[in-house]
Amino acid sequence: MKMRQLSAFILLTLAVLATARPKTEPAQKCKIGPVDLVFLIDSSRSVRPHEFETMRKFMIDIINTLDIGLNATRVGVVQYSSQVRTEFTLKTHARLSNIVKAINQIIPLAQGTMTGLAIRYMMNEAFTAEAGDRPKVPNVAVIVTDGRPQDRVAEVAAEAREKGIEIYAVGVARADMTSLRAMASPPFEDHVFLVESFDLIHQFGIQFQDKLCGVDLCLESDHGCEHICESTPGSYHCLCLPGYTVNDDGKTCRAIDLCAERKHNCEQICVSSPGSFTCDCNKGYKLNNDQRTCSMIDYCSFGNHSCDHECVSVLNGYRCRCNEGYRLLEDGKTCQAIDLCAEGKHDCEQICVSAPGVFSCDCNKGFKLNKDKKTCTNMNMCNTVEHGCEYQCVSTPGSYHCICPEGQLLQDDGRSCGTCKSANIDLVLLIDGSKSVRPQNFELVKKFVNQVVDSLDVSAHGTRVGLVQYSSRVRTEFSLNMYHTADEIKAAVMKVEYMEKGTMTGLALKHMLENSFSEAEGARPLSRNIPRIGLVFTDGRSQDDITEYAKKAKEVGITMYAVGVGKAVEDELREIASEPVEKHFYYTTDFTAISTIAENLKLSVCPEESQGEIEVKDPCACESLVEFQQATMNSLEQLTQKLAGMTARLEQLENQLFSRK
Repeated sequence: MKMRQLSAFILLTLAVLATARPKTEPAQKCKIGPVDLVFLIDSSRSVRPHEFETMRKFMIDIINTLDIGLNATRVGVVQYSSQVRTEFTLKTHARLSNIVKAINQIIPLAQGTMTGLAIRYMMNEAFTAEAGDRPKVPNVAVIVTDGRPQDRVAEVAAEAREKGIEIYAVGVARADMTSLRAMASPPFEDHVFLVESFDLIHQFGIQFQDKLCGVDLCLESDHGCEHICESTPGSYHCLCLPGYTVNDDGKTCRAIDLCAERKHNCEQICVSSPGSFTCDCNKGYKLNNDQRTCSMIDYCSFGNHSCDHECVSVLNGYRCRCNEGYRLLEDGKTCQAIDLCAEGKHDCEQICVSAPGVFSCDCNKGFKLNKDKKTCTNMNMCNTVEHGCEYQCVSTPGSYHCICPEGQLLQDDGRSCGTCKSANIDLVLLIDGSKSVRPQNFELVKKFVNQVVDSLDVSAHGTRVGLVQYSSRVRTEFSLNMYHTADEIKAAVMKVEYMEKGTMTGLALKHMLENSFSEAEGARPLSRNIPRIGLVFTDGRSQDDITEYAKKAKEVGITMYAVGVGKAVEDELREIASEPVEKHFYYTTDFTAISTIAENLKLSVCPEESQGEIEVKDPCACESLVEFQQATMNSLEQLTQKLAGMTARLEQLENQLFSRK
């Protein structure tokens, strides 16, 4: 029975709106028992000022039909848009006049449409004991909205209904029926109302009038009124809804078209509704906040343009534009940097550094950029830094290293010079393992290597030794950082297996330069100025060209020694050896004499350990006369070779003097 009274109450108020007109005497109040009634009104920006005034009148007309009082019907008003605000609570006013005055003082919020937020606020704030809600008194909410909610309403409305709040949803114009049904209490035919405009908000009340305040002629007779029938004692007359006027027949109504009568101030399009109008804009434009003028739509502001760089709005759309230094691709959205270097549109001598649409020049390591910002000059690092070399500074591209006079080696500090035992070097030996060497001679070669190792101060921080064997291919037997004692190296040498096949000396030099003297294989950084020495041992003519990599090795500061046996070609050995060639080139006809070369090699690496000439052993120290004779012959052969070299050098000097004359 109580729910039926509540429904009758709401229907009564709607019906009274349909029949409300100024009267000389107050209308009789419909007494339906105490109710706590809250109006939840939409004041978003889409509700125009004159529409809000209609809504204000709508509320006043309803409460005029109610028995207002603290012990009768209590009324509260909450308005919402993007925020929610209580205008007055259920306990604020006990008199009708005060409520009417408060309603007339409401200022619209004019923002968004957060209906779900407003329902939760109403449930948690308006219908509370603190706000004047009474226990065991029906709670009724009338929600009036003109648009689609911008948040979710179904869940919070269901929660409000579960708490006992009966909800009536009144939708106007742009309101969404699905959202209205999600908010309202069942049955929907009694709690959901949708009309075309605020001016028509009263029209649905007529059909329920007889259920609330008795019977009149408008309900009992066939009055024929098109819009509204208004009862008078013993009679009735027809009225029209706002925006309409009664025709001459006294029953039908016609719409008042303000657009056709040019009674509007729209900049572009006037959309007529009975007795009113709204403004609209042409395609590509949007209505401004003044609801009259139009501005071109900024399609870029929607954020879905996908332009790589810049979006430019145009009428009915947008176009993409690229930053300076970029070009727009065929898809009309993607920007690609203009690479002047890749397109060859630069005049850099060495290196072109590209930036979008521009470039700058740079130089290779060891060169500096000239003032013209295009060409490069080789940097003589020895002239630009405090190198501190004790003997001589040698410039390399982008760096430098120190060298020492003949017979001395660079010390750990990379600047001072000293004797062999106190000097540290990185030594890589390239030994010929071709077929012409033969296994028994290869064993002599390994002994030659170990004889050289015995003359060195081998340690991780002292001298490091690496071994490479070559024939038709190249194989690293052990790198510079593999072994750190002479005994470990000598043991590894004796385990080396003979390769056989061809003699690719050039390939071996390339391998030494690119791999053996790399920091990855244990060569110490050039910045430490540790001397790098390469020793090539071969018994024949190379089957490939040695010129390129022999030259490159010496150019990067590697001191090259060449040791030849048997059919080794002297010209190739001289091409491999560093200057002066006579100090870095050795040759013998027989493998059995290479041990003498190993002894003689100390003259160039460690001059302090000899007497300055090739030492001929004391025959008494020899185990046999044959050994003495062999050692003596080898020494004489070495002297002969040195004399031949000196003779050739003298001839060369004489030729140079003659050519100058």
